[in-house]
Amino acid sequence: MTFESLGLAPALLRALAEQGYATPTPIQAAAIPLVLTGHDLLAGAQTGTGKTAAFALPLLQKLGVDQVIHNNKQPRKPRALILTPTRELAAQVHDNLRAYAKYLRVHTAAVFGGVGMGGQIQTLRRGLDIIVATPGRLIDHMDRRNVDLSCIDTLVLDEADRMLDMGFAPALKKILGALPKQQRQTLLFSATFVPEVKALAAQFMHDPREVQMAQPNAVAVGVHHRVHPVDADKKRDLLLHLLAADSRRQTLVFTRTKHGSDKLCRYLDQHGFRVAAIHGNKSQGQRTRALADFKNGKTTVLVATDIAARGLDIAQLPAVVNYDLPMVAQDYVHRIGRTGRAGAEGLALSLVSREEEGLLRDIRRLLKQDLAIEPIEGFEPAWNLRLDNPAPAMRKHGRNNGNAPRNNAKLGKPSHARRPHAQREKKGGEHTAAKKQRRSWRDKVNSRKA
Repeated sequence: MTFESLGLAPALLRALAEQGYATPTPIQAAAIPLVLTGHDLLAGAQTGTGKTAAFALPLLQKLGVDQVIHNNKQPRKPRALILTPTRELAAQVHDNLRAYAKYLRVHTAAVFGGVGMGGQIQTLRRGLDIIVATPGRLIDHMDRRNVDLSCIDTLVLDEADRMLDMGFAPALKKILGALPKQQRQTLLFSATFVPEVKALAAQFMHDPREVQMAQPNAVAVGVHHRVHPVDADKKRDLLLHLLAADSRRQTLVFTRTKHGSDKLCRYLDQHGFRVAAIHGNKSQGQRTRALADFKNGKTTVLVATDIAARGLDIAQLPAVVNYDLPMVAQDYVHRIGRTGRAGAEGLALSLVSREEEGLLRDIRRLLKQDLAIEPIEGFEPAWNLRLDNPAPAMRKHGRNNGNAPRNNAKLGKPSHARRPHAQREKKGGEHTAAKKQRRSWRDKVNSRKA
């Protein structure tokens, strides 16, 4: 099968040929015809299999043809909206759209936070065909009436499982309320789909077709998983040992927190590695620069939180290290999806402390495959990692478990003791004295003003 056999326009075929794309991936071959015929679509495929092109190419096909047919001088109003969970993914999708639309008269823009709104406002007012946005910044523009969404006829949710997470649900509902309800095509793309996501998607999709190119939550075949058990206080030294084995190899290292990311970055820098950090507390300029330096080889180690686990396409990335295991097992799929892309080989290393055994069991249960456990000589832990053990149960207190109310506690009310300061305040303690002192000071000030 070729892209030409999918019915794509010559302008798109020319742009794809210049980028070296000759044969569509399975997700592209399955999704593009469905999108071109106007169906709502719920699509899942492994990370790195070309999901962006699967919705971008038919979207550009429809808009590009309409621009030729309805070539007039009326100001453009956006007709397609693509929502992504992170700024980096929004920027990447926008770059892909511009590359594919090189020979089409289709105007696109990326709208996300971390940068000033002035330039985005000017771009929105000039007229657009496609907006790629993060929900928060798009709502900022909506509240200021900078953007008109009344002509949107195609909505794309990229990394849909996270977009439909409860944390994004309020913003998503507000955006959906501003879109036309009739004749809107909705496309959901992601590497993972859980039943709750499908149920929520059914609320605003019309008779969607479903395309699942791999087992749910599957990872690329070319990725090799290795688990290195280690005591928590030796994790940094083990990471140094692994990175020093090939200091020229580019490695993406995931940590759980922003503070931990910065701390580990400083530690690696002190030991001579060319390293940068990327997380939510960094400015957009810092994040863009760190990612660019990593892609072009100026830095060999990028320390990141899960902000970098969604959709970033880093060509030929050989290794990903889970310095901290993710709290949610599905995030492991997205993390290691940065390596082994487009059929390449990849290596996923996980440094697991005793406290993370339960998280590792969750990951193994999700993947439904064995993970190679390889202790590193000189870093063997003082405990044995066993994946066949059940997760530790909650501690029991007397006859009741930890979630049961105490005998003297009333239902619906907390069973803990009152805070000491609440009792002191009633007795005229230091809190009451301070209030009286502030009240007296205000009375004096008011009397002077009078």
